[in-house]
Formats: sequence, structure tokens, C-alpha cells
Amino acid sequence: MESEIILKAENLCKAYDIAGYKKSRVLKELSVKIHKGELVALMGPSGAGKSTLLHILGSLDQPDEGNIVLNVNGDVFDYSKISSEEFTTLRNKHIGFVFQFHHLLPEFSALENIMMPALIAGFSYKDASKKAQELIGIVGIAEQQYQKPSELSGGEQQRAAIARALINNPAIVFADEPTGNLDKSNADAVLELLLDLKRKFSKTFVIATHSSEVAASAERILRMSDGKIVEETISV
Repeated sequence: MESEIILKAENLCKAYDIAGYKKSRVLKELSVKIHKGELVALMGPSGAGKSTLLHILGSLDQPDEGNIVLNVNGDVFDYSKISSEEFTTLRNKHIGFVFQFHHLLPEFSALENIMMPALIAGFSYKDASKKAQELIGIVGIAEQQYQKPSELSGGEQQRAAIARALINNPAIVFADEPTGNLDKSNADAVLELLLDLKRKFSKTFVIATHSSEVAASAERILRMSDGKIVEETISV
């Protein structure tokens, strides 16, 4: 690919303690490059390290070894040189995350949940509400915007979560099994929404998935096994 590299990770290693005495190696000297505007599907069996890799690329976790560099329109963020406070700002401004379970705050409406990252970023309530309502229309839940998460269907909850991930116009969006908790009809609708958002806003998506339908929509498929990327498939 000739497009600009937005994220580059080199020699990532990660291990976790098991029962306080044994280290389980989850990532093993893994390197990857993500190009601006592409949709990358990350596949592999459970335990291959997909979620751990997403969390580290998205700065939700830190590697034991290796480093990551994020390039946002010429502004370069070297993860090895960023403080915890700077990571918080980086995530809020430039990184979106969609999880398998929506993680919407139960006491707030769909609109308020979507507004939250914009308010944290310093937008006024009026401006955050305007941005959120625009996204609510795009993701198709305008009629449900004042409902609490418990009053939404699974598909509607995930649409709200996607809108929340996009409200600050992030440079890259990581999605961890975004259709994994949905029935086929809702999963198909959420996939089509993600593809439409990618086309409409030229967003970069990295999606961990078990879904062959999601993978078939990607420009690249990276297959993981035992903490490594073992195969790369490029769509023609």
C-alpha cells in the first residue's frame, strides 16, 4: 500500500501474571503498520492476543517491550515518551474505541452518553449536544436519543457507542468484536454502519473479530496466533 502510515508498532511484547507467580506471554515481538483510511480486520482464535493488541495500540494498556508511534496529520505521538496525562488527552482527541459490550453509562440518556467525550474535551454543552445530535442522525437512533441504555435494543446500544467513539473526530478507531454480542440482523446493520462511516469520513478502523462477514469487508486481514501475526491477506 502506498497510503500514509498512521500507526506503527514495533516488537511489542506483553505478559500477564497468573495467580501471582507465573507469566503468561500474550504478545511476542509483534510488529504492525496501519495505513490511513484503511479498515483492518484482526482475526484469530480466542487467546491469540487480539484484544490485548487493540488495547495496547489504543493506549488503554502498555507493552512490556516495544513501542508505538501514532501520526495524526503530521503530529507524531511516540507512546514511549508520553506521560499518563498526555495519554488521556491523546485517547480523548485522537482515538476512538468500540467494545463488544457498549459500556454506556446507565444513568444517562443515549444523547448524554454520546456527548460525554466532547464535554471532557472542553466543548460547551450546547456544542457537544449539537455534535452528538448530528451523529445520532447519522447512526440512525434519533428517535431514541433521550432513552437510557436499558431502554435501547442491543443494536441501538452499539450504534450509540459508535457515535460516542466518533464524536471527537478521532484519527483512528479500534473496535473489539463490535458485532459479537448481536444477533445476525443487528450485526449486519452495525457492520454496514461502520463501512458507511469509513466511506463517509475516511476513517481508519482496526477491528478484532471472529466474523467472516466483517473480515470480508476489510482491505487487510491480519491473522493472529499465539501472540503473533502469522498471516496477512490483502483484498484486491
